[in-house]
Amino acid sequence: MNDSRVDRRRFLAAAGAGLLGAVAGCAEPRGDDPIEGGSVHEIDRENVADGSAYTDVYETIIDSVTMVRVLGVSDPITGDVGRGQGSGFLFDENHVVTNDHVVAGGEDADLQYINGDWTSTRLVGTDPHSDLAVLEVDHVPESASPLSLAEERPVVGQQVLAVGNPYGLEGTLTEGIVSGVNRTVNPPGRQFSLPNVVQTDAAVNPGNSGGPLVDLDGDVVGVVNATGGDNIGFAISAALTARVVPSLIEDGEYRHSFMGIGLTSVDRIIAQENDLERATGVMVTEVFSGEAAEGVLEGADSTVRRSGEPIPVGGDVILEMDGEPIPDRHALSTFLALETSPGETIDLRLWRDGTETTEELTLGSR
Repeated sequence: MNDSRVDRRRFLAAAGAGLLGAVAGCAEPRGDDPIEGGSVHEIDRENVADGSAYTDVYETIIDSVTMVRVLGVSDPITGDVGRGQGSGFLFDENHVVTNDHVVAGGEDADLQYINGDWTSTRLVGTDPHSDLAVLEVDHVPESASPLSLAEERPVVGQQVLAVGNPYGLEGTLTEGIVSGVNRTVNPPGRQFSLPNVVQTDAAVNPGNSGGPLVDLDGDVVGVVNATGGDNIGFAISAALTARVVPSLIEDGEYRHSFMGIGLTSVDRIIAQENDLERATGVMVTEVFSGEAAEGVLEGADSTVRRSGEPIPVGGDVILEMDGEPIPDRHALSTFLALETSPGETIDLRLWRDGTETTEELTLGSR
């Protein structure tokens, strides 16, 4: 555990004891001196309320959370070029983490800290398959320190706080709980899904993307990714961030394991149409030509219709991967993302043609 994490935990443990239950493209360096600006964070007010443990978390981490302003962003519908905006947070001494979709397609990105300082950046790595990106910054205020990633995986009901800049409103804090874990989310306009996503009811809106979702120790539980509305928000998990970000800093990219299959979770109807004893596992609906699963797994060979819905029939059903139960596609996605790397060989326990069997699969890369 690093010193900043220890100091942050000690401060929060003392201050929070009373809470019950509770672009694509590179920017040119502009020199070592930041461009300063005003900040509501430094305004001295009399008769300030005591706040809460949430206030203590906010005051501890806010200097490390940034606003991301991206220039040269092209609107995918109109083609107009304008400005994009999101959030980010300090990962180490000179790197800030944000979302890939915040900086993708832009020409230049500047950051503003809560104390008003602006700094220029350079894009060092981006990964659309986890929606993470890393910016190298020219200036970090003395008051800012890297935020630690949570070492423990979140649980449903855990209290969390989202810090960022929704609609350009700097330094906003919202609170909620972890509403779900191990989600698989399909980002708009993309032909792939994001694995191991944390769901929360903490309010997140446009501009929160890239900011931290933290626990009451101030550790990052996830990188805020999107909101689905109706009190549903999402964040890329700390566990996946811990795998991806160091590789982005070192190599500029991250290689994800890839099986090369189409799949669907086995529900009651799929189980009935395939004479399965239990509605569990993941059915292989398609095997992509030239990918890792070709010649190893078998996809569905036909479909039947139930109430007008096509139901796959005849494909392999994946029950376990390296001894880990795979009850649905979310479990498969999480296992691949957190437990494997391209080139590794894993054991698959399958249900095929009415018989249980085992196959070895050497994973490919996206």
